[in-house]
Amino acid sequence: MRNFHLAGRSTVHSRNAMVATSHPQAAFAALEVLKEGGTAVDAAVAACALLGVIEPQATGIGGDCFALIQPRSEGKIFAYNGSGRAPKVANADWYLERGMHAVPLTSAHAVSIPGAIDAWETIVRAHGRFGLDRLLEPAIKAAEEGYVVAPRVAFDWKNQFEKLKKGTNTGRYLLPNGNPAVAGDVIRQPELGKTLRAIAAKGRDAFYTGEIAADMVETLRGIGGLHTLEDFATHTTEVTSPIGTGYKDFDVWQCPPNGPGITMLVMLNILSRFDLMRYGPLSVERFHLEAEAARIAFMMREENVADPAHVKVDVARILVKEFAEDYISKIRMDGLLDLPNAAPPMNPSTVYITVVDRDLNACSFISSIAHQFGSAIVSNRTGILLQNRAGGFRVQPGHPNCIAGGKRPLHTLIPCLVTKNGRAVMPYGVMGGQYQPVGQVHVLTNLLDYGCDVQEAIDMPRGLHYEGVYQLEQGVPAAVVEGLKKIGHKTINLLSPLGGGQAIWIDWDKGTLIGGSDPRKDGCALGY
Repeated sequence: MRNFHLAGRSTVHSRNAMVATSHPQAAFAALEVLKEGGTAVDAAVAACALLGVIEPQATGIGGDCFALIQPRSEGKIFAYNGSGRAPKVANADWYLERGMHAVPLTSAHAVSIPGAIDAWETIVRAHGRFGLDRLLEPAIKAAEEGYVVAPRVAFDWKNQFEKLKKGTNTGRYLLPNGNPAVAGDVIRQPELGKTLRAIAAKGRDAFYTGEIAADMVETLRGIGGLHTLEDFATHTTEVTSPIGTGYKDFDVWQCPPNGPGITMLVMLNILSRFDLMRYGPLSVERFHLEAEAARIAFMMREENVADPAHVKVDVARILVKEFAEDYISKIRMDGLLDLPNAAPPMNPSTVYITVVDRDLNACSFISSIAHQFGSAIVSNRTGILLQNRAGGFRVQPGHPNCIAGGKRPLHTLIPCLVTKNGRAVMPYGVMGGQYQPVGQVHVLTNLLDYGCDVQEAIDMPRGLHYEGVYQLEQGVPAAVVEGLKKIGHKTINLLSPLGGGQAIWIDWDKGTLIGGSDPRKDGCALGY
C-alpha cells in the first residue's frame, strides 16, 4: 500500500475501461474513443496516432509498431508485427564497398519502410469498430491547430538539438525559430496534418502509394537512399501467434522474432531458478542477478535472433528452460560471469500504450521511430519524420542480423501480455530501447516476487547492464551502488531515467481494472 506521507502516484481504478499512455492528452483521446463504444484497439490506435504528433521524438507515422491482443481477455492471443523492411536492393556488400561497416544512423540507409500505418489498418479491421477517419481525428487536430509541448518531450527535444540542426528538413519542421521547443510552446505541423487527413480518408494506400510515398522516396533517394516506390507499395504486416514462458503461476507472452521479446522470456527462465524473495527489491543481490540474467539473454539474442523470414531462429530450443543451464549454474553472488560483451547496434526511444475496454478486450501496443527523432530526416513536402530502425542491422556477412534486401532488422519493440489460466491479467510494457526486456522483467518481478501494486512496480528504481557498464538511475541507493562495485560491476549514474512504462491489472474477482503509468514520462492512466 502506498505511503501517503511520501511523494508518488496512486493506482487508478475503474470498472468499465482503462487506458495508460506516456502523455495525458493521448490517454484522454483514447478514453473518449472507449466511452463512444470503441474497442481497446480503436483506443490504442487513436492514442498512438496522436502521440506521433505530440511526442515526435519517440514515435510517428514514419515508424513501426507491434501489438498483442486477446479478445475478451480469454482464448487466442494475436501477435501483430508492424515492422518495416530494408529496401529490396540493399545488401552488405554494397555498404562494405563504400566503407560502411555499420549503418549510419542519420542517413537514408537507416530508414526501413515504415510499418505503423499498415499495421493500424490491419489491426483495426480485425478488432476495431471505428475506421481510421474517426481514430485519426485527435492527431489531425493537434497537427493542424497546434499542441502544447509537455515537459519530458521538451527535455528530449533539448537533448537532441545538435542532431536536429544537422538533419534533413528538421530545421524547417522541428526547430521553431531555430531552437528546440520548450515546455509550454505551441507547435503546429500543417503538412503532417494534411498527410494524416489523406490517410484518414483513403487508408494505408494513401501512405504507401501515390503522392505521399513518392515524396518519401524522393526525399530518401535525394540523399543517397536505395528506396523505391515498390518497396513502399509491397509492405505488409505479419499476423502471428505469440511466444511465451511460465513464471510463478502466470504465463508471459511476447511477439516472436524479429521482435526481441524472447530476450525477456530467457531472463525470466533464468531468474525462475532463484528465490528473489530472499533478497530485498533494492538490494545488491537482486540487481546483480538481474544484470547477470540480462547479460546471458542479450548474448543469446545477439548470436541467434533475426528476421525468421531470412534465417532460422530456433525459438523452441531457446525457450527450453535448460537452454541457459550451463550459465545459470555458474552465476556467483560475489562476482560476474565471464561473458563476451554484447553490444547491440542501437538503443532507441519508444512509446507504449495499454488498453482494456468494457468487453475486456486487452491490447498491449508499442510504437517507435527508433532513436529519438529517428533518422532526423523529414520528408520534403509531407512532414513525415522517418525512423532509423535499419540502424539495428549489422553490416557483417554471415551474421544472422546482417542487412539484406527485404529483411526486417532485429527490433527492440516488445509489448507484453501476462495471463493466468488462459485469461489476461496484465497487458503492460516498458519502453526504452535495449532496456525494454530488462524493464519488463524488473516490473513483473516487482509485482510477483515483491508484492508491489502496478504503480509501485513501475516506480521502483532501475538499472541496465549495457555494453559492459551497469547504468543506474539516481534512485538506486548509494549502498547498492557500492555493493555492486565491490563484486566487479562498473557503474555509472544516468542523466536520463530508463524508459517508461504502463500497466493495467485486471482483477477478475472484483471485476475492476487497476492502472499505473510511469512518472519518468508525462503520461497517466485513466479509466471510467
